[in-house]
Amino acid sequence: MDALTITREEVERDFRLLPDDAPLAMPVQSLHAAYERAHDGRIATSPRGIAFRRFAVIGGALAMTCVAAYQMVRVLDADGINILELFILALFVTLFGWIALAFTSAVAGFLSLAAGHGDTLGVVTAAEHKTATRTAILVPVYNESAARVMAGLQAIDEELRRADAADMFDIFILSDSTNPERWIEEEAAFLLLRDRTGGHDRIFYRRRLVNTARKSGNIADWVTRFGAAYPFMLILDADSVMTADALVRLAAAMERHPGVALIQTLPTIVNGRTLFARMQQFAGRVYGPVIAHGIAWWHGAEGNYWGHNAIIRTRAFAAHAGLPELPGRKPFGGHIMSHDFVEAALLRRAGWAIRMAPSLAGSYEETPPSLPDLASRDRRWCQGNLQHAAVLPARGLHPVSRLHMLMGIGSYVTAPIWLVFLLAGILLSLRARFVTPDYFPNGHTLFPVWPTVDPVRSKWLFIGTMAVLLAPKLLGLIATLLDPATRRGCGGAIRTTVSLLIETVLAALLAPVMMMLQSVAVADALSGRDGGWNPQRREDGSTPFGALVRRYWRGTLFAIVLTVASYEVSPLLALWMSPVLAGLMLAVPLIALTGAAGPGTALRRLGLLRTPEEHAEPAVLTRARSLVADYKRVLEAEPAMRRLFADVRLLGFHHATLAPPRRRGVDPINAALVVGLAKLDDAETFDEALAMLTDEEKAAVLASAEGLERLGALA
Repeated sequence: MDALTITREEVERDFRLLPDDAPLAMPVQSLHAAYERAHDGRIATSPRGIAFRRFAVIGGALAMTCVAAYQMVRVLDADGINILELFILALFVTLFGWIALAFTSAVAGFLSLAAGHGDTLGVVTAAEHKTATRTAILVPVYNESAARVMAGLQAIDEELRRADAADMFDIFILSDSTNPERWIEEEAAFLLLRDRTGGHDRIFYRRRLVNTARKSGNIADWVTRFGAAYPFMLILDADSVMTADALVRLAAAMERHPGVALIQTLPTIVNGRTLFARMQQFAGRVYGPVIAHGIAWWHGAEGNYWGHNAIIRTRAFAAHAGLPELPGRKPFGGHIMSHDFVEAALLRRAGWAIRMAPSLAGSYEETPPSLPDLASRDRRWCQGNLQHAAVLPARGLHPVSRLHMLMGIGSYVTAPIWLVFLLAGILLSLRARFVTPDYFPNGHTLFPVWPTVDPVRSKWLFIGTMAVLLAPKLLGLIATLLDPATRRGCGGAIRTTVSLLIETVLAALLAPVMMMLQSVAVADALSGRDGGWNPQRREDGSTPFGALVRRYWRGTLFAIVLTVASYEVSPLLALWMSPVLAGLMLAVPLIALTGAAGPGTALRRLGLLRTPEEHAEPAVLTRARSLVADYKRVLEAEPAMRRLFADVRLLGFHHATLAPPRRRGVDPINAALVVGLAKLDDAETFDEALAMLTDEEKAAVLASAEGLERLGALA
């Protein structure tokens, strides 16, 4: 242990492992008891005319829904509606109301974009707003690629230094990684990052031993330990990158608006390689601004928080956003998973404004590379959003904050509603096909009662519904074509239009598959199954074809059965349902096709599904991409566990960051460590020891000075 002790002293002398503690209390908030308002006299209000804006958007959606409901009543039966038809009507009204609100919000966004009203926070240029206020950039990571995380942070740091703004920001990598190899890779990559940037007094790394409350707990742990030293904290995801201009302008906006607690940017999706990722990237770039400007226009000071690429006032967050545990068992009880919506609601309840800056450029993120990867993330979000049902009755929440949570719940509940609506429609058709109508329900009368279903009205109602559903895409296309720079960046008017058609067709085919996956996720959550916390794939979306067949054959079989049943009822019914049935039947080849990089690359060469960030890539993205390969080359030269014991400096850093030893009779016994140490006693070689240990035992051994010594002896 002498070598370790000496190395630790060298590390502590050469590096500032972490800044001095600056504790900040973060009390847990009650959802039902009295709550505290901000006391600084700067209670935020929304812009003038916000009531009219909300009336226009929400009232317009309600008016459209009423008209559609009336037309649906006329379609079903002008002479009376039976129980099944009443059920279908209720489902239709729910689904139409959902898309109507998206439509009116998109119209508001289009008009806001056209009028140039996107940025109301007064952020102009970074050069005009440099400040001495220090902002902490927090990057929570969970079993991510260390090369990607550190490459992005190095690119950001280099941008800040070129802008002469590095002294405004400290960077914290907050690790919750449980995979031992990922942990060691993070430490090795972190040391490399510090060496390359010279940021020994500005860039820090901290790993938690226990992942309490997941990401929200990770942030709260930082706030309670270091929060008092930083007026603002800017949250990034592991795949986030931001320009120096965007970072400085956000910090300046927080200073200029003391009543604002949080500013959410609109991240642009970048680096898509697979066809699925490029679809998401194109859709986000073309439709995203219309949607974001729309919600910013009518949300006002009651905006929302998406969990990343946002800046937060630290003391306001600490004072009012401490999350309680929900009563009951998982999946509805326990720590709040979709924490961001709730944190925004609690901040607004205390009087702070939550704003969005949809026109602020320079905020980037990536998207899952395939539909299964998106579904895996969606499963966790589904459980978290359904948890919000327990938060909705909380005392003092603003009505718009409650609406955010209702919309979050609805984004998943609408999937099974859509499925049930389709099945109910088939049942209605079966009834019409096989049940003989009663023409004289009231006994002997001179005139029969004819069943009435208006096919012409039904056709026009269907066309109108599809128009409302697709209108936001069309508005996004028009907004793109009206902006010369964006139009050129997307490949010109013709290529942009063709790209929109490709994305719309593929999205329509994949939508039924996502409907089934979300319906299963909702059913699992309601039945008590916990969605867990799985790391995300960032690049490769490919999955073996056999694995896709095993995973999705039930949906294919379901679609075949529905196709046969609907055709037996009526060929026209089968034709009407063909878009849904085709997507389900082709699920396996569609997922394989869209999850592969080849088709995405081919379309990019043709200039399709292109975005301005591909046409003229921002320097920070180019630099980050080149650095990923460089970090991977260094980190993959030797296995992480071998590197730990071969690199004295890395071993010393690792040892210096360990938690204090267990206190006998005070701290609980770590069963994984006890078993891991026993296995090390039995092992004769380093490789044998690694083969014997589980990941949990490896992590426990690596977190123990005694375990390091025994493993090091074998190495």
